[in-house]
Amino acid sequence: MRQVSARESGRTRQDVKARPVYVISIAAEITGLHPRTLRIYEEKGLLSPVRRNRIRLYSDVDIERVRIIRQLIEAHRLNLAGVRLILDVYERLGYETSEEKQQRDVVEWLIERILEPRGGRTR
Repeated sequence: MRQVSARESGRTRQDVKARPVYVISIAAEITGLHPRTLRIYEEKGLLSPVRRNRIRLYSDVDIERVRIIRQLIEAHRLNLAGVRLILDVYERLGYETSEEKQQRDVVEWLIERILEPRGGRTR
């Protein structure tokens, strides 16, 4: 029997990445975080895993978002409120999580833009 690729079946690569397949324990293991940390991110509005019968299911897109959150917290020393602000700006600018756009460090660019002095004034 011939296997059908994602493209032939009408699904794009992005659709496959957005499909929720990981329960919280597996998502925690993949990201190296405690499951409680993932729940806190959800409570703070940073993550929105799909829920089916009270079970949280995470997609590859969610896992990538967790990695971005960790980068903002660890490398840029932001708290969760700062992370939420950066992610809101990121989403409003219409960036997607395509591999090509991930190559550029959009997070760095956003932080530089937010922290740079406006109109030549110094802080």
